[in-house]
Amino acid sequence: MVELNHPEELKAWIRARREAGQRIGFVPTMGFLHEGHLRLVDVVRSHADVVVMSIFVNPLQFGPDEDLARYPRDLDRDRVLAQGRGVDALFVPARETMYPPGAEIMVVPGVTASRWEGASRPGHFTGVLTVVAKLFNLVTPDVVGFGQKDFQQATLIRRMVKDLNWPVEIVLVPTVREPDGLALSSRNTYLDPENRRKALALSQSLRTAAELWLAGERRGARLKEAMEVGFRVYPEIVVEYIAIVDPESMEPVERVEATTVIAVAVRVGATRLIDNIVLGQGIR
Repeated sequence: MVELNHPEELKAWIRARREAGQRIGFVPTMGFLHEGHLRLVDVVRSHADVVVMSIFVNPLQFGPDEDLARYPRDLDRDRVLAQGRGVDALFVPARETMYPPGAEIMVVPGVTASRWEGASRPGHFTGVLTVVAKLFNLVTPDVVGFGQKDFQQATLIRRMVKDLNWPVEIVLVPTVREPDGLALSSRNTYLDPENRRKALALSQSLRTAAELWLAGERRGARLKEAMEVGFRVYPEIVVEYIAIVDPESMEPVERVEATTVIAVAVRVGATRLIDNIVLGQGIR
């Protein structure tokens, strides 16, 4: 595995791979890697000849009161995990490389970003789409892997690729979970043992909704009500939203079907967590 820090180094490496006729896969991350990130490498590898991974904690997608300063980082560990999973090139740019002095142009999403995560975290998706656009321009990937856990993010990135006519294939990879059902997240490290136990309410609430759907319930309001009942077991959990939505528009739906997405965001103590399912797929 080669580690690259500057755009010109990356472009030269990509150019050599292109001249060799190789298909480029890409996995963008903010580091502090876990099995979810590494599963993305596996899936992207099945669609490409070489895999580039980026590690960059993007300041543009953090709000003023969010956890940019304390977001977990361990680059030495990340290097070992990435190399062990077969990453061919690790791109680790500095902040001033991605956002040089005077940079002002950003990618601003439309209505698909206005609800749910977009409402809870104003400006978040502008930061996400801007950094993803910059990384796509640097890596020029053929195929990119994103995790289903950030479903609205993946939906917006697919929309950006379509609207801006980029020849990039987006692969959505199912959420990777702990054996007890908790979705893997770098922010899980914030949870103390008691809050870690309470955090299982996310996957349990989604499982409840999936079971109701399998039993024949098609009313979105009924699924949401059942999820809310489950969260009331833990008064300390603050539910930001339960979204029962169309997977393309992220608009709420009243009648649910196999493709309907249920997404939830909560705060467990000081830690914000998100999770979701596609009803017809259930929790894997």
